[in-house]
Amino acid sequence: MAQPSADLSSRNPDWWRQAVIYQVYPRSFADADGDGLGDIAGVTRHLDHLAVLGVDAVWLSPFYPSELADGGYDIADHRDVDPRLGTLDDFDALIAEAHRLGLKVIVDIVPNHTSHQHPWFQEALAAGPGSPARARYVFRPGRGASGELPPTDWQSVFGGSAWERLPDGDWYLHLFAREQPDLDWRHADVRADFLATLRFWSDRGVDGFRVDVAHGLAKDLSEPLRDVGGIGATGEDSLPLLAPGTHPYWDRDEVHGIFRDWRRLLDSYDPPRTAVAEAWVPDARRALYARPDELGQAFNFEYLEAGWGAAELRAVITRSLATARSAGASATWVLSNHDVVRHTSRLSLPPGTDLDAWLLSGGTEPPLDPVAALRRARAATLLMLALPGSAYLYQGEELGLPEVADLPAEVLRDPVWQQSGHTRKGRDGCRVPLPWTTTGPSYGFGPGAAWLPQPPSFAAYAAEAQAGTEGSVLELYRTALKLRRKLLEGEELTWAPETAPDVLDFRRTPDWRCVTNTGGTAVPLPPGELLLSSEPLTVSGSLPPDTTVWLT
Repeated sequence: MAQPSADLSSRNPDWWRQAVIYQVYPRSFADADGDGLGDIAGVTRHLDHLAVLGVDAVWLSPFYPSELADGGYDIADHRDVDPRLGTLDDFDALIAEAHRLGLKVIVDIVPNHTSHQHPWFQEALAAGPGSPARARYVFRPGRGASGELPPTDWQSVFGGSAWERLPDGDWYLHLFAREQPDLDWRHADVRADFLATLRFWSDRGVDGFRVDVAHGLAKDLSEPLRDVGGIGATGEDSLPLLAPGTHPYWDRDEVHGIFRDWRRLLDSYDPPRTAVAEAWVPDARRALYARPDELGQAFNFEYLEAGWGAAELRAVITRSLATARSAGASATWVLSNHDVVRHTSRLSLPPGTDLDAWLLSGGTEPPLDPVAALRRARAATLLMLALPGSAYLYQGEELGLPEVADLPAEVLRDPVWQQSGHTRKGRDGCRVPLPWTTTGPSYGFGPGAAWLPQPPSFAAYAAEAQAGTEGSVLELYRTALKLRRKLLEGEELTWAPETAPDVLDFRRTPDWRCVTNTGGTAVPLPPGELLLSSEPLTVSGSLPPDTTVWLT
């Protein structure tokens, strides 16, 4: 059992600036009650794993009441726990145990939309066209002689039109699944309700919030609604084609007034509650969300999307640090999350690989060498953990889990599969429940089968198999995070003036060094005492391919 560690938040309200935050997708973490679905009690039961791992905080993906039309991001009540996952008492017990172990707790807030089962939307359906109840959402009449055409050409991120027609003739907006109607953030009820939600969870002891689709709340709903002309209608790829802040529904300037209101509330707590924006926007625009009078931090997806090459990584790291500095924030680094192909697989695919096509092939075209892929993932992890700022880990990456690319069509749950007309397999492959033990019907995830099938190969990745095993991925993470706590000081790095083309080499205060070889051949190992290596160094004075070392 992990021993309690000091809760530093009262002495250091900026604990988040260089924290390591571990993302838990609750439905896939651990199943305590045996129904095949992960739950809050399951998370609490394994908090000691996270404390021993050495993270600073736990980020919980949505655990709210939901029909799971979009993996829990379709929320029917933002201030309760899904009965299948537990109760508010269970949540309070999780908070208490996390804080006893010195772990902060961050929860997901999903403000762009609700579930279609939310009481507000049910009220709107019953009230009919033109009613005040519909003003909380985005309802519009259709175009065409009989209103048979959608109000605009706006497209859902998941595929197809972002508009759904009701039997009464009105259309409602859903930038994601049709079960997720978008809220109208011009409405006072919407703004007040989410402030109440932030207060509700903060009062229960939550330390911070991850804000889903932070760039989508404000929309240009002035009449007539604007088409986007087919350019990048599904997301951030359209933003460079329009003047910043002017897209009809992504990253509009008005969104920042919402977050300034939030920050005033979050700062009313002692210590202030933290927040981080999920904002798929260009680098310069990301800094706006991270300003100290707004959310304070924003996810750096440019780093997640970077390929495995020294030149590209150095450029992204340099820009990311400058962007964070311009906002008065710290940088964020992430390699995997619940929405992307796990980096253990992704980083070893050839540059330019169509990930949707790769998933449709069951992960066979092109094939992956799992040993080489894991080697590269280990190197990428040590590189990320050496960077100044906050590192966000996704559950299971500390076990080296690969993407489960060969899930059969009949078990897929992600709405992307249906809404894309079976042209995109979706995100289920990174959400397969975790293996805790080497045996059992779900490898210790629960007493019975899991809601998504785990491959037999998961037995070898189980936490039970890796704990205490020298050289395992789990022990590498534990060692790295323990060492990181001792080494971190300041938020700057200094690049080495001269390096080989495939090498990243930088120094951190107080005089330690990270060197990564992203190339295919060994390079000379710089002088210094070896603190940690992602792979054994078998040849003296040589840094092998796909290897990171920390030196002093």
